[in-house]
Amino acid sequence: MTARRKGVEVERRVQHKYVPATDAEREEMLRAIGVGSVEALFADIPEAVRLDRPLALPPALSDPELIAQLRALAQVNLDCDRATSFLGAGAYDHYVPSVVWHLAGRGEFLTAYTPYQAELMQGELQACYEYQSMLCELTGMDVANASMYDGASATAEAAVMAKDLTKRPEVLVSTAVHPEYRQVTRTYVAPLGVQVTDVPYRNGVTDLNAVEAALSERTAAVIIQHPNFFGSLEDARALADLAHRAGALLICAIAEPLSLGILKPPGAWGADIVAGEGQPLGNNLNFGGPYLGMLATRMEFVRRIPGRLVGATVDTEGRRGFVLTLQTREQHIRREKASSNICTNEALLALAAAIYMATLGKQGLQRVAELNLRKAAYAKDAIGSIRGFEIAFDAPTFHEFVVRTPLEPDELNRRLLQHNILGGASLGRWYPELRDAWLLCVTEQRTREEIDRLVEVLEGIR
Repeated sequence: MTARRKGVEVERRVQHKYVPATDAEREEMLRAIGVGSVEALFADIPEAVRLDRPLALPPALSDPELIAQLRALAQVNLDCDRATSFLGAGAYDHYVPSVVWHLAGRGEFLTAYTPYQAELMQGELQACYEYQSMLCELTGMDVANASMYDGASATAEAAVMAKDLTKRPEVLVSTAVHPEYRQVTRTYVAPLGVQVTDVPYRNGVTDLNAVEAALSERTAAVIIQHPNFFGSLEDARALADLAHRAGALLICAIAEPLSLGILKPPGAWGADIVAGEGQPLGNNLNFGGPYLGMLATRMEFVRRIPGRLVGATVDTEGRRGFVLTLQTREQHIRREKASSNICTNEALLALAAAIYMATLGKQGLQRVAELNLRKAAYAKDAIGSIRGFEIAFDAPTFHEFVVRTPLEPDELNRRLLQHNILGGASLGRWYPELRDAWLLCVTEQRTREEIDRLVEVLEGIR
């Protein structure tokens, strides 16, 4: 480009308006790509769908102007840094120590997206191995993988796994499992001919009698969530015993892994597969993700575990190294023998989870879990004492609980927003019988002053 042409381009940018190419410029471009005319260039596009006018776009902006506009748009959003959040329902506002993402961004882990070539991927592979090891210790299971999408799809993969292991065509799913986990599970297993049967909850927990009545020789697994979607603690051992007596597996979905800082791990009360969401382990809230699916199981089921599994080994000189092992994805073995077709992974988020768990350690995880439990109990007692508000269920809870409200929950949330408070999830969208119910969450991020302010505002709402 000549200096004169450069000057023209600068002038066009300063004018902030679109300047069409000249006829000569168009002809030059067409000759360069070997096309006789503009009409010939677009011959494959039907005339009925062609735009016969210029695009209705605003004038172009300079970089500073664009950044200023985007910043103004972002200020319209209300996030947990500028509002007090009592919203949970599967995505939780926890404190993430600054060390987590400072370490996660180090060059040792900036290796290729897919760790097929082990000798070049030792940083990523070791991080995945350490994550797997910590997840096993957290859940009380024998083996975990490092390649799932999110909690919903991990639960669905666990259902597929149970079908393959038992050769049975039905799974029972408690309606106290996250509604979106249940929806995704149905989507996954429908093409496989697996029937998904809902079993009801009662008083905020899975109905044991209903599970016992629904179990049969067709049942591959019973899927529960613990703590469940309502924040309640299930009688998990009793549910596992019921499933095992019928020859079925027990799948435990966990949306809040920090609860395992004080609750017995699923491996200790009989779970066969643990699936769930790892977002609370060092990953910040995002609208729609990306999130971190978790999956762990017993060693006897290792060959049916989906996704990637990282193992430790030694090379020919006896030096420790890390490799992908037991690769059962359809990219590696015959499709009919594959356990899954997970084509990507959430290794960066798994790395952050490993750093978070290592940073807190056992005592730190226990302390954070205790703070969640105690602060939620304080809020639960305070809100339950407000006239017109009632705690919906008697079951013990972790850091979420259901409140029946005098106002429609969506309207209540709109009024709370006027006080810069993000309210709880309105349960009527998933449970018609709970249209007056509100799912509140209190994590370690909430202070006593913030909880008291919520109570004060609720007392003033009629």
